[in-house]
Amino acid sequence: MSDNPRARIFARVEQASGTADTDVIARELAALGTAPGADLPAQDLATAFLANVLKNFGSADCVANRSGVVKAVAEYLYLHFRSHRLVAGNDPHLAAMPWREAGVLPRFGTVEPGEPVTLSYALLGVAEIGATVTLTGKANPAANNLLSEHHIVVVDSARLVSDMEHAWEAINQEMTRTGRPRGINFIAGPSSTADIEGKLVYGAHGPRNWHVILMGDVPASALEEAHALAGR
Repeated sequence: MSDNPRARIFARVEQASGTADTDVIARELAALGTAPGADLPAQDLATAFLANVLKNFGSADCVANRSGVVKAVAEYLYLHFRSHRLVAGNDPHLAAMPWREAGVLPRFGTVEPGEPVTLSYALLGVAEIGATVTLTGKANPAANNLLSEHHIVVVDSARLVSDMEHAWEAINQEMTRTGRPRGINFIAGPSSTADIEGKLVYGAHGPRNWHVILMGDVPASALEEAHALAGR
């Protein structure tokens, strides 16, 4: 055997992997189990998710239904742009929203230069990291997640999961049902970067603002408690 320590280590690894029984490997992997997830900031899943969204320097709204979504979108657009225009993906969940109720005028497609606001529909919300998960493709263009100045994401409260392990289980189930997407985006806050002195800058290579609208059965106090937990 070579006197080179690196060569000796790789030789031993190769020998072990070549002679190990597959049943033994499977049992040893199962015995490892999974690492415990991070503690959630609240027992209620919606509150924990919203708190981590806010800790990630996003903003959030809670609404009961699709009418609430379009009203929240309209208020956000008017607050920031005095406008009711935005770009939305061709996701059927977004197409079915009652946009006329709030006078919102979405253009369905992919964001183009000069269009500052995009809207996406998330497959999941992950409470552990305060992230939204989108499966990208024709219905949810990746560009809409990454290129606008303001990115609004709608998440159904019934699609919240506690941690990354449950998120990947749900993603795999969705892919079994609909096929593989073009991409999978975990988005946990607006785009940011820091220089060598640690000065954080937002919007350096993506959206400067990230706004999450949580739709569905959410405790009335969830958003208020989330703000208190996040200190924002």
